[in-house]
Amino acid sequence: MHTYRFVTADVFTSTRFGGNPLAVLPDARGLSTEQMLAITREFNYSETTFVQPPENPAHTRRVRIFTPGGEIPFAGHPTVGTAFVLAAIDEVKLTGPETRIVLEEGVGPVPVTIRATDGKPTFCQFSVAKLPEVGPPLPPRAVMASLLSLNEHDLVDGAWHHQVVSCGLPFAFVPLRDRGAVGRSRIRLEQWEQHLAGREGDMVMVFAMDPEEPGHHVRARMYSPGIGVAEDPATGSACAALGGYLAARATSDGTMRWVVEQGYEMGRPSLIEVEADRSGGHITAVRVGGATVLVSEGKMTV
Repeated sequence: MHTYRFVTADVFTSTRFGGNPLAVLPDARGLSTEQMLAITREFNYSETTFVQPPENPAHTRRVRIFTPGGEIPFAGHPTVGTAFVLAAIDEVKLTGPETRIVLEEGVGPVPVTIRATDGKPTFCQFSVAKLPEVGPPLPPRAVMASLLSLNEHDLVDGAWHHQVVSCGLPFAFVPLRDRGAVGRSRIRLEQWEQHLAGREGDMVMVFAMDPEEPGHHVRARMYSPGIGVAEDPATGSACAALGGYLAARATSDGTMRWVVEQGYEMGRPSLIEVEADRSGGHITAVRVGGATVLVSEGKMTV
């Protein structure tokens, strides 16, 4: 029997009980994969992270990320939240207003910048290890609309068609005409199982360029029944790929920025800041960041 410390945090928010909850075990040495999955299911958050020494000594830590459905190679709110927690509990030493670390994840080394004020972390931003890639075609517009409990005219068409994009995890992006359609969307599980389950793009993000609050740009929801997450309040990996989707449709080069509202319909409002660099018509970098707040800590015996 061994005792392990855990810390929980709400990610992509500066207010407790908003954002996306995350459990972090800052020193998970000695745990088996089966034990990690059991602990993840006990917390029953969308993700739990297990921190280990890095395989490459030039990196900061190795991070294994689990959903209740199993281990995944990359996720955004666990990356942001784990970096914040490690800095907040002094497992990572801050070196000034900005501290740069590298977390080893299944997708590869993920650079993270931790911003601090008065020696305390306030904001973390990761750079994608894999640039956006377009995936295989999705079912027709009418099928996607029905699967989402929407009318076909709720979906945008033309250049803004539904599409799979991945920065390490593939998501189906479905642009909708307005925030109202985003709010009305619901996954019809039988149709999801028939048309999307088990294929690239079975995690679905609907979005509209119709935010609720001034200074924001996108309203989004993300559904992922295949990994045991009916709806996610804040999905950094999806927002990274969304940055690729949006930047690919830009009319000029440069650095583009968006603030994404997610989780509002769930009563857990989240704000995800997305940046994408484009040069010569090609996307050269994507970054995703946000605030995090600590919620609780404790110990468990395994």
